[in-house]
Amino acid sequence: MRRFALIRPTELSHARALVEAEPETRQLRAGGIDLIDRMKEGLDEPDLLVELRDLGELAARVGVADSAPPRPLVADHDHWTEAPRHAQIGALTSLAELAAVELPGAEAASMAAGQAATPSIRNTATVAGNLLQRPRCWYFRSRELVCLKKGGDTCLALTGDNRYNAILGGGPSFIVHPSSVATALLALDASAQVYRGPAGAPEGPAKQSKQPPEDQLISLERLFVSPADDPTREHSLGPGEILTSLWVPLLDGQRSAYQAVREKQSHDWPLVEAAVRVRLDGETLRDVRVALGHVAPIPWLSRPAAEILEGQTPSAELFAEAAEAALAEAKPLDGNAYKIPMTKGLLREVLHRACDLPLPE
Repeated sequence: MRRFALIRPTELSHARALVEAEPETRQLRAGGIDLIDRMKEGLDEPDLLVELRDLGELAARVGVADSAPPRPLVADHDHWTEAPRHAQIGALTSLAELAAVELPGAEAASMAAGQAATPSIRNTATVAGNLLQRPRCWYFRSRELVCLKKGGDTCLALTGDNRYNAILGGGPSFIVHPSSVATALLALDASAQVYRGPAGAPEGPAKQSKQPPEDQLISLERLFVSPADDPTREHSLGPGEILTSLWVPLLDGQRSAYQAVREKQSHDWPLVEAAVRVRLDGETLRDVRVALGHVAPIPWLSRPAAEILEGQTPSAELFAEAAEAALAEAKPLDGNAYKIPMTKGLLREVLHRACDLPLPE
């Protein structure tokens, strides 16, 4: 690992300015789990790490507010007036802290956080870091190999060992997004609050300004970047832009569930994941969202499955139909076709759990 310097700014504008000035040699650091791994592997060699721990706007917290975000933000969807309450999750909240919090209706987020990694990693890894981590594909992680994501001409998984790669939305890269928390938060229709300015602040404590911080609220779906748009990136944040918190709308009567399948129950990356949010209006499903993980280069929102479920009465037959629709466009590679029936079965199970409907024997 190369030598590097560490700086701990106390203002968002200073942190952003530091990275924005030299984005090729400077990086933000939160928990640092993935970043330090990449530095050890020789994939990243920053000269300066900008530590985020002293930024109060990112503080570890999970709370429920009876309102929308506290100040006007630019939003790309309008569910804020529809949900009576919202859960706010600070970017520096550890996975262990999120796992320990009871969020009625948003249990999927705590489930995903509590099943990720090992206890020691969960105590250090942050929610924002989990969302923004880079792929774990062994071709990408090998310093000697130049895959598409590192500027090569092709995704090496196409002709190599691709048992863990994408079956949905793949091409030109077939990585799978590594974040379990992202799968759950996508199902919960979460939004990311992002600090985008002010640009060009001096390298030092930012001067006092009468202008409010330039924050933006974007749906989580728009945080992630498909390889079809840019195979070298996984998220839409620019140099120095900082994810400060997550906002989760809490609809009256909503339920959620998350589950993953792994090769072994101890620390292991999921083979497939499923998360759902539903609201039961009597015996009718409303506001349904279905998300799948470790099957696509981005956390995968299945609109076809949700459309089949919306307005219907929960049943094993309906859930099976939704699972078929969710995987209808799957295009497996040579070694990962097993993910299709596995994902269908897992999604049916998660739907049964969310709706308190007994699993068929």
